[in-house]
Amino acid sequence: MSLATVLSTKKLSVAQRELLLNAGLGFVDYDAITIEPVSFEYNGAVENAIFTSKNAVKAVLQVGISVSNCFCVGQNTKKLLEENGQKVIETAQNASDLAKIIAKTYKNDTFAFFCGDKRREELPQILKENSIQFSEEMVYKTVLAPKKFDRVFDGILFFSPSGVQSYTSQNDVAQSVAFCIGNTTASSIKKHTDQIQIANKPTVENVIVQAVKYFKNN
Repeated sequence: MSLATVLSTKKLSVAQRELLLNAGLGFVDYDAITIEPVSFEYNGAVENAIFTSKNAVKAVLQVGISVSNCFCVGQNTKKLLEENGQKVIETAQNASDLAKIIAKTYKNDTFAFFCGDKRREELPQILKENSIQFSEEMVYKTVLAPKKFDRVFDGILFFSPSGVQSYTSQNDVAQSVAFCIGNTTASSIKKHTDQIQIANKPTVENVIVQAVKYFKNN
């Protein structure tokens, strides 16, 4: 008999599913959002590029822009960049922390910030406040893919504010524990539930581990 059943608002890899199954948890997974590339042109090489998601990295790699130095959010984004031969100078757990590092250490440099249409304000705001020269290039769109579920899950795994928005547009969260990839995602679920667990590191695997630990102890 399974301990509990969780819903992942992102399709999981085989290895990620194994983490849940080996712990005796039942699960359902689907993509609460979809990513659509946006056609864009960038003239010339980029000295310093900022990436806050893997989606932005994929879009830039696809176009073949030459980037000298990368500044990114999250270990998975860093890994994708390095796997594609890119040089990562700084990595932070969230966009605010990355912006503060740039403002403190790289104040005389110029940056290109590659982002999606639903990017948050923190990073550009901090860069502006510290008079950092940067341009912003939207390279993908986040499209909500709402789906109605006629059941209550013991836990729901959330990986972005957009995922929260998509799920809550059709479903209630009140009776479920929300497991969030970071503080930004947790903030967006707060108005729907106070049963929130935040991952220690912003990775899909860590969100799953939090859920496994929680249901084993409860």
